[in-house]
Amino acid sequence: MKKLLIVSHALELGGAESSLIGYLHTLAKAEDVETELFLYRHKGELMKYIPEGIKLLPEKQQYSCLAVPLKNVVKRGRFAIALGRAYGKYKSNRYMKKNGLIGKKSGVALEYSHKYTKAFMPEISDTEYDLAISFLTPHYYVVNKVKAKKKVAYIHTDYAYISVDRESELKMWSAYDCIAAVSEAVMNSFVKLFPELKEKTAVIENINSTELIARRAVEFVPKEEMAGNFVKILSVGRFCDAKNFESIPCKAALLKDKGLDFKWYIIGFGDDKHIRTAIKETGTENEVVVLGKKANPYPYIKYCDIYAQPSRYEGKAVTVLEAQIIGKPVIITNYATASSQLKDGYDGIIAPMDNDAFCDKLYDLAVNKEKQTSLIRNCKNSDYSNKDEIKKLLQLLQLFKGGNDNEA
Repeated sequence: MKKLLIVSHALELGGAESSLIGYLHTLAKAEDVETELFLYRHKGELMKYIPEGIKLLPEKQQYSCLAVPLKNVVKRGRFAIALGRAYGKYKSNRYMKKNGLIGKKSGVALEYSHKYTKAFMPEISDTEYDLAISFLTPHYYVVNKVKAKKKVAYIHTDYAYISVDRESELKMWSAYDCIAAVSEAVMNSFVKLFPELKEKTAVIENINSTELIARRAVEFVPKEEMAGNFVKILSVGRFCDAKNFESIPCKAALLKDKGLDFKWYIIGFGDDKHIRTAIKETGTENEVVVLGKKANPYPYIKYCDIYAQPSRYEGKAVTVLEAQIIGKPVIITNYATASSQLKDGYDGIIAPMDNDAFCDKLYDLAVNKEKQTSLIRNCKNSDYSNKDEIKKLLQLLQLFKGGNDNEA
């Protein structure tokens, strides 16, 4: 029996978190693997979907101090962690200012927060594992606070679009036996920045629990929220720069000018101020509907006509895969990793980033029922579970010899 530990932040709504649930459901069925899960915070809408057979380790207060305001950390009496986080923030601000990164998409602050608090964190477990997986960056704690024969760290982000402290991250990543990228494009952008790590980097894609997604998609029917006889377009994701949801009202205005009868629904969470401002500026109050955060977005995906992902960049968008699993026509922007997301014209459409060109493609798809039927048929005939990626991970680890005595 192999002992496996997976470490992640929490199970709030998100693509990587949904993928983690897919991993857990696949591992729960494995006869020769005993899987334990450690979360920094026992929090999130997806907590209830941790399957039987997966042992959830107790929460440790020191780790739960990572994503709360510093004043609350002090109130809890965790002064060393508060000091480490404050010092990490100070150092990251200095680094970003020195390198002209202020106002740019950066991973420095989060990396430094973990880097300068690792010394104050307890061991995650007394058990020695055959394999330990750090599922979300930063990846300091699995290296320093877990005993395991092999250690793997995951990349979910396209490194071409974020700024990092390369030398600091190089040391962090180098401490692992294997670095798993969720797509070939993600791996290529990572290796371009860290060519020294090419030999230990491999593609191990997200795992999707198709059975769970299908079951959740029929929990209810959102007839009232999406009522009406018109084309229903849907986008799901965090309200952040990467998802580019603030461009949806402009796209909607263009579709409106083309005479399309539609509503474009947005499900997600975060600061939606820019989206709502754009809705007012474009006069698309009747066409764009911000539904907000939904614990279960799958019935909305099932009820829509077209799933649209207007992202600026992605690692591999889990929501797109989920829409394909449910059997929906999808259209995505031509972000750098788009070609690894779907086969253009077969199980989805890749459209230019430009608003006008994107809307030309979206309009053509909306009025072409034959094309929609073709995309739906091809999605239903495809397997998006990637369940064999677990085997790839275990097989890959057999290529390495010895333990892991590195420290980041």
